[in-house]
Amino acid sequence: MRKYFITGLVILLPVAITIAIILFFVNLLTQPFVGAMTSFLSDFHIVNTGFLFFSPQQVLEYGSKLLILILIFALVVSLGVVTRWFFFTALLKLGDKILHKIPLVNTVYKTTQDIIRTLFVSDKETFKQVVIVPFPSDDTYTLGLVARESPQGCSIAIGDELISVLVPTTPNPTTGFLLMCKRKDLIMIDMATEDAIKYIVSCGVIVPEPKIKQRR
Repeated sequence: MRKYFITGLVILLPVAITIAIILFFVNLLTQPFVGAMTSFLSDFHIVNTGFLFFSPQQVLEYGSKLLILILIFALVVSLGVVTRWFFFTALLKLGDKILHKIPLVNTVYKTTQDIIRTLFVSDKETFKQVVIVPFPSDDTYTLGLVARESPQGCSIAIGDELISVLVPTTPNPTTGFLLMCKRKDLIMIDMATEDAIKYIVSCGVIVPEPKIKQRR
């Protein structure tokens, strides 16, 4: 009998201690708010009946504790998300400052950063207009993407308005030539940028059918 008792005690005692500790922390976390939550639920008559062998008052009390635990959990998770977000943002800003202060690296980094922001963040019509541009001679033509106006000093030096045009190479459109062309020499066409890139990458195999606009 003694052996059976000890065996049962070994099995039940850890479970009882675990439950006792859990109930202690549940009461510790919920006790300050139980009164307010119970009053809130009572005012709205959310709990009016008992459940199984629990009385309505017990259901109200235990339901209040459960709701308080859920709200505490949501608050802790939200606080963790906000804290990690601000920490991550601060870390990015610190890395950005460090890269901006390293000689040579800061030039490459800032230039790349400006290009990425222009392409993906800016609302300007960068690389949205496809044009036919004379290249590499006046008798041959290629597709180009309008970047924006050329530097003002270049336009003044030529005595005419210049437009910066990117001419991607085939079959790798990530490289190419940056041309400064007179606006009057550009033929604006009704072609999506994606179609132009497909045409260039496919070495002319995939042929879109653009509508030619009038020269500007």
